[in-house]
Amino acid sequence: MPPLPSLANQRDELLALARTLVECESPSRDKVRCDALADLLGSLLAPLGKLERFANPLGGDHLCLRLPAPHAPTDARPALLLCHYDTVWPAGILTTRPLRIEGDTVFGPGIYDMKASIAMAILALRAVHNLELQLPRPIHLLITSDEEIGSLTSRDLIEAEARQAAHVLVLEPPIEEGHLLKTARKGVGIYTLSISGRAAHAGVEPEKGINALIELAHQMLAISSLADPSQGTSVSVSYGTGGSNSFNIIPDSANCVVDVRVWSASEAARLEAAFANVQPVLPGATLSVGGGFNRPPMEAIPASRELCARAQALGSELGLSLGAGATGGASDGNFTAAMGIATLDGLGAPGLGAHALHEQIDLPATMVRADLLLALISRI
Repeated sequence: MPPLPSLANQRDELLALARTLVECESPSRDKVRCDALADLLGSLLAPLGKLERFANPLGGDHLCLRLPAPHAPTDARPALLLCHYDTVWPAGILTTRPLRIEGDTVFGPGIYDMKASIAMAILALRAVHNLELQLPRPIHLLITSDEEIGSLTSRDLIEAEARQAAHVLVLEPPIEEGHLLKTARKGVGIYTLSISGRAAHAGVEPEKGINALIELAHQMLAISSLADPSQGTSVSVSYGTGGSNSFNIIPDSANCVVDVRVWSASEAARLEAAFANVQPVLPGATLSVGGGFNRPPMEAIPASRELCARAQALGSELGLSLGAGATGGASDGNFTAAMGIATLDGLGAPGLGAHALHEQIDLPATMVRADLLLALISRI
C-alpha cells in the first residue's frame, strides 16, 4: 500500500483559507450573509467535483460536493463528511474581534466552530483531486447553514445523504482536553411549559385568583426531579417568567423553558412520556407543554466503535495516539448515529473556546488533523 499523502507543507494555504472563511461572517439567521458564504464556498468547491446547492428560503443555502471514485467497486457506498458554515456570532463582531495570530494559535470568531475544519476539508479534497488519488469509495461533503440553531432546515437533507453512506465523518472539533475523537454525544430536548391561572386583586380578593407562578413553581420542582445523574440525565429549568409589573395582581400566566440532556434513547423515551403526562397541581390551573427532543442521543453503536478503531489505526501510521470520548453537546452526527450508521465525530480542528471570545485553534495540531482526514478518505 502506498504511503499516506501529507498536507504538512500547506500550512499557509490552510491559514489563508480559514481567514477567508472567518472574514465572511455567517450568523445562522442572516440569510444574506450565509448565502454570500455559500457563494464563496461554491466557488472553492466546484472545481473539485459535482456541486449541488439546496435552496433554503428560511436561511442560508446548503451545499453538497460529490467526488466520484472511478476505481472503487461499483457498489461502494460513499463516505459522508459533515460540516456547517453558520456561526453563533453576530454580524460586525470582526470589528472588535478580528482574526489574529499569536505564534501557533489562531484566534477568530467561528474559526474553531468550525471554519478551520471546513478549510481542512477543502485542502484534503483538493489533494484528492490534484493527486488523482484512487479512492476506496465516493466522497460526499455536506456543508449546512443552520447547525447552531438546531438544523431545522437541514435535518432531512442530512438524513437523506446518510442513508446512502457507508459511514459519516463529522468535522466538529475534538474534545478540548486531549483532542479526543467523539463516539458519543448526549441527545438534546428543549421543552416549554405555559401556565394559565386567573388574575385577581392581591389585597381585595386573592382567594379568587389562581396563581400561575405558584403552579409554575410546583411544576419546576417536579420537572427537575426527573433528572437522573446516575444515567447522566440532566433536566435544567433554564428560563422562567410570569406575572406583570404590578405587585398587587395575582399572576394569571407564567412559563418556563427546560433543557434536557440524555445519553440513551431509553432515557429520552422516559422523559418524553413524563412531559406528555404533566398535570396541573392547583385547582383551576391549566398548562400546555411544547417542544421535545431536537436531537436524539449519539450512542456509541458497534459500527461507530469499529470506525473509530480504524481511524485510530490510521492515526498510528501518522504517529498519532488518538483517544476517544463522549460529550454533552450535540451535533449533526446525532442524527446519523441514531439511524444506525457508523459515525465518527470530533475530526475537526483542535483548539478551544467554542462560542467564546477566546475562540482559537492550534495550527500545528490542525495540520496533523488535516493529514488524518486525508488518510481517512483515501483509505477507509
